[in-house]
Amino acid sequence: MSFDENVLVLVKKIPKGRVTTYKEIARALDSRAFRAVGQALKRNAKPVEIPCHRVIHASGEVGGYAGKGSSREKAELLRMEGVEIRGGMVDLERFGYRF
Repeated sequence: MSFDENVLVLVKKIPKGRVTTYKEIARALDSRAFRAVGQALKRNAKPVEIPCHRVIHASGEVGGYAGKGSSREKAELLRMEGVEIRGGMVDLERFGYRF
């Protein structure tokens, strides 16, 4: 499988109500290419099936969504799944998911 395909396989495993980081996905793939993870998610053609909105920055910042920079849409999707967001940040200790 390609790097992009491997990224999408992992993202599909993130349960509702949890988030992970670009860095965590790269680590799970034995890579340091967390920016490449972001690019793979930007190319995600199946956002309903592969929930890329569950991937956030390592700082806990929600960040953009679907390559369009819409952090409000991403935050709303996460809130609908039960993830608490305060000041644009997610508590990774509470809501973080590791592979």
